[in-house]
Amino acid sequence: MNPHDSALKLARKLSQAGHLALFAGGCVRDRLLGVEPKDYDIATSATPQEVLRLFPGSNEVGAHFGVVIVRHHGHATEIATFRTDGSYKDGRRPESVEFSTPEEDAARRDFTINALFENPETGEIIDHVGGLADLQTRTLRTVGNPEDRFQEDALRLLRAVRFATRLGFTLEPATWAAIQQFAPSLQRISVERIRDEFSRILTGPHRALGIELLTRSGLIDIFLPELRDLIGCDQPPQWHPEGDVYTHTRIMLDMLDDEAPLALVLAVLLHDIAKPPTRTVDPDGRIRFNGHDALGATMAENILRRLKYPNSLIDDVAFMVSRHMQFMHVQDMRTAKLKRFMATPTFIQELELHRVDCASSNGFTDNYDFLVSKRGEFDNSPTLPTPLLNGRDLIARGLSPSPTFREILDDALTEQLEGRFPSRDSALAWLDNRLNPQVP
Repeated sequence: MNPHDSALKLARKLSQAGHLALFAGGCVRDRLLGVEPKDYDIATSATPQEVLRLFPGSNEVGAHFGVVIVRHHGHATEIATFRTDGSYKDGRRPESVEFSTPEEDAARRDFTINALFENPETGEIIDHVGGLADLQTRTLRTVGNPEDRFQEDALRLLRAVRFATRLGFTLEPATWAAIQQFAPSLQRISVERIRDEFSRILTGPHRALGIELLTRSGLIDIFLPELRDLIGCDQPPQWHPEGDVYTHTRIMLDMLDDEAPLALVLAVLLHDIAKPPTRTVDPDGRIRFNGHDALGATMAENILRRLKYPNSLIDDVAFMVSRHMQFMHVQDMRTAKLKRFMATPTFIQELELHRVDCASSNGFTDNYDFLVSKRGEFDNSPTLPTPLLNGRDLIARGLSPSPTFREILDDALTEQLEGRFPSRDSALAWLDNRLNPQVP
């Protein structure tokens, strides 16, 4: 059973029990935009207690705010009682709620396009706030006074940017002005909620526009102020005719596929984050950014830890930032080093970062084309084969783990990757000669 049919059955059961039940919010918006919703929300006149009696065993976590999560045929449907919210003293959540009517429920929602209802049986759209007109003109507008909506919950500032960019909508002027005015209030919001909205902006279409809106509004200053330093940080024009580091980064973001993974997008966003603090100018006027890759990896790690991203993602992003300048040397690498370079779990994402890095600036594709060719060549054999020598071989010859121990194994793998060991016997012969050199 698909999510729509599952939610329809729940709505019917509510209706048969004498309650008004309507599809609400994002699922209505998406269906009108021709997008199949991934999940459905139901707004109803039934109280949480009445919902729980109809659907025993449901999740009561949100019952205080009139919300119950009902699981049906593998789908989780949020069933919320029509309500009005009390005051938002902390700028994050209402102090209280009162159960109300569809009209009052629509009036307390964030944006008009998210305040539409649909009759599940007839498909009739119920619009109390002008959301249909805004859908037709592709306009993002708050319900009622934008200043009130953003003061109620400052996370709506980021949600506005997310909806505008993901849907390709234009921010209504009064709504945009209020976002700029209330940007500092985002400081009230937990870093986890900010991170989640930011990630949604980065992993959707028009992510470069999202960064532009975050920057122009001042929202970026609250959680990623380092990004503003990229603006006006000029670069050598012969290598970067596109302009400053900020422009370069925006173009790169635009060039990524809409489905690019979050780690790659963050690596692109932060790959040149250390150019401002490393920028120097030679006496002849040449601009340099020596060490910006190494410092950038440290800065990226610090930024992502501050935003409480998972450790595995932080490690991947910092690693990609640390290596992005090495791609200019790949054609000079020995086979063994190149194979190791290409064997990392993040290499495919790094290759895409390199592609958009060059395409957004000098347009050179030599190194990219070389690596694509080598991938095809190495596909016929493991990039990093099982080592022919291992620690047991060294221990059997009387060695103990030490820096020398590791050095011998690394050298052995290099010889193997270079094709100098046709067999394990030849590898063992090399080891014996390494430990006891034969004097001619």
